[in-house]
Amino acid sequence: MNFINDKIIKYVKSHSCSESELLSELRRETELKCLKPIMLSGEYQGRLLSMISKIKSPENILEIGTYTGYSTLCLAEGLNENGQIHTIDKNEELVDFQKKYFSRSKFKNNIIQHTGDALKIIPKLNFGFDFIFLDADKENYSKYLKIITPILNKNGLLISDNVLWHGKVLENKKKQDLTTKKIDKFNKELMSNMNYQTIMLSVRDGLSLSIKL
Repeated sequence: MNFINDKIIKYVKSHSCSESELLSELRRETELKCLKPIMLSGEYQGRLLSMISKIKSPENILEIGTYTGYSTLCLAEGLNENGQIHTIDKNEELVDFQKKYFSRSKFKNNIIQHTGDALKIIPKLNFGFDFIFLDADKENYSKYLKIITPILNKNGLLISDNVLWHGKVLENKKKQDLTTKKIDKFNKELMSNMNYQTIMLSVRDGLSLSIKL
């Protein structure tokens, strides 16, 4: 989902760094073989996530919502030498697909996969994170915010995806479906949360960048 003129998007991409061959292969296979390929971060957003991760150089990253692992590999590019990324997804059918590409990556020993309900898995991760990427079931964004805030380190970065939800957050409140209402509620909660300083970007389906104070 893009809200910017296609010609501008093409121009921006032509003046931005490109994805690796491995990521390109992963993206193409996802588009050909997987349901809802729109869930993929995509090349431009992936390069943005990689750039932010490299600037942050985190020790520990938590990704909530692995899908096929594209964003996982993008985020891993910024890990410091001994860093780890813990990535969680509830879809067991995608585990082998993820491993296929993780095993071919130079970050294969830095990626820790978790399969199951993230709301149950996260409380068991008893250490802090420098960077959290939230891209899971939208109806539970507010619940995730409550349980990840205590484990996000001071000056840590939270990036929340799909915060514009295909533009539906602009619809009349009476016409909004449940998911849209939940996303809109999360956006308001994040902006009013005194633990964070937040800025929203109109990249693809919307990204919110929040610094833990």
